[in-house]
Amino acid sequence: MILPIFAYGDPVLRKKGESINEDFPALKELIINMHETMYHANGVGLAAPQIGKAIRLFIVDGSPFSESDELDEVEREFLKSYKKVFINPQIIEEMGREWAFNEGCLSIPNINEDVVRKDTLSIEYLDENFKPQRETVGGLAARIIQHEYDHIEGILFTDRLSALKRRLLKKKLENISKGLVEVDYKMKFPKLIKK
Repeated sequence: MILPIFAYGDPVLRKKGESINEDFPALKELIINMHETMYHANGVGLAAPQIGKAIRLFIVDGSPFSESDELDEVEREFLKSYKKVFINPQIIEEMGREWAFNEGCLSIPNINEDVVRKDTLSIEYLDENFKPQRETVGGLAARIIQHEYDHIEGILFTDRLSALKRRLLKKKLENISKGLVEVDYKMKFPKLIKK
């Protein structure tokens, strides 16, 4: 089932996610619905707060980037099958060089800005079968994880922009929260203005 994506301004996007256990109600169905929702909106990641649940869960699928000519063959091959579920993740370390990449967000449609992040991270998490995992990831896969991880910490990519950039985007962000934006997927707007 395709779920509505909560738009910028909704309080759930600012909550730090709660850890969950295997007894979380309808978890398998939730993960399936999150994948359907993400693919319907042409996303490469989706965090539970974006569908109104303040829990430590997100999904990623780097395969859309596997077609990019800007990446080397090794990274394209890696991203082709990089599809994961992260439950109760904890970033252990971010390392490497800082690099800027143009990020967008399904909760903040039609806004893309360069965000600076470290290029490699180590993360511990539980997979969809609640098996403990630990991995070190670099490049775009790390970028997608960092972006989604921010969501479960109550952080949006716009928070990582300069104060000047945020001021310049203020009106656009207000319009998103009011539903004054064109999107081709279901959204829930906190300050919807009826048309």
